[in-house]
Amino acid sequence: MELIKIGDTAVSEDKIVETATMTSPENKEESKSEKKSTSTKKAKSKPQSRGSARVKLVRDKEEEEISLFKENIYIVFVECETPGNIGFLARTMANFGLKNLVLINPPTLTNEAYYQATHGKYIVENAKIYATLDEFYQSQRIDFKVASTGMAGGSYNLSRIPIRPEELGKSMNVSNKIAILFGREGDGLTNKEISDCDICVSIPTDPTYPIMNISHAAAIIFYELFKNKHDYAVEGLAESNDLEKKYLKKDMDDLIDCLDIPEHKKKNGKKTFNNIISRAFITGREVYTLKGILRRLKNELDEQ
Repeated sequence: MELIKIGDTAVSEDKIVETATMTSPENKEESKSEKKSTSTKKAKSKPQSRGSARVKLVRDKEEEEISLFKENIYIVFVECETPGNIGFLARTMANFGLKNLVLINPPTLTNEAYYQATHGKYIVENAKIYATLDEFYQSQRIDFKVASTGMAGGSYNLSRIPIRPEELGKSMNVSNKIAILFGREGDGLTNKEISDCDICVSIPTDPTYPIMNISHAAAIIFYELFKNKHDYAVEGLAESNDLEKKYLKKDMDDLIDCLDIPEHKKKNGKKTFNNIISRAFITGREVYTLKGILRRLKNELDEQ
């Protein structure tokens, strides 16, 4: 039967008249065979439900990604000075579906924090409080740490070369636990705190006034994460975890230590490799491939 497409005329203007017909034995057999063929056609048409099953799989995957987005991202406010800013940050988190707020050595949570949070009040109520960043890292077993800064570094600032929020949003894999750090209102994060992170994110601003309010900066970063949340999980390309990256960096350190070069060059070489691996969002398979090559090189150097 030819299917009617949108825009086609369904029937002609001639009136269709149905007439009853006498059925002979031969016609009965033909009628039965027609019924069988009709029922067979109906049975064959059922597999079309595979399309709806495929749609369900896609939706389930998207729901899983959204769940990971909410569960695995931790927003960390380091030594906040005013309770009101905690509330503003919580409100911004609620706008983009984030719920894990971590406070490092915060001030007393007064009513101002809950008032400024408005509909994000529940985030402040459920915030986790730690005395230090190290205590938080160990408690939650964080795989990937992101430092936010208002001052971008140059190529000679090897501590961390920042990326933009858009790059962060496109590259992050929320299958791992991720901490995004925001620093003190006045001084931001220390060099040590930034150095301990895997990557640094910075928002381009006018040089005459480069420092943004924390909730404004957070809104830009959260938006970039939120709009790309369906692009995080890449099948078969699971991002390496913190432990795998640590072993890879150790293998490079061991290799560099075997080289006959000045100590300051060894130090810069280790730091540069560390920065590259941190920015690369390297997969677990890539880690093991590089580890094998580095160990092979070290063994050959040892044999010389």
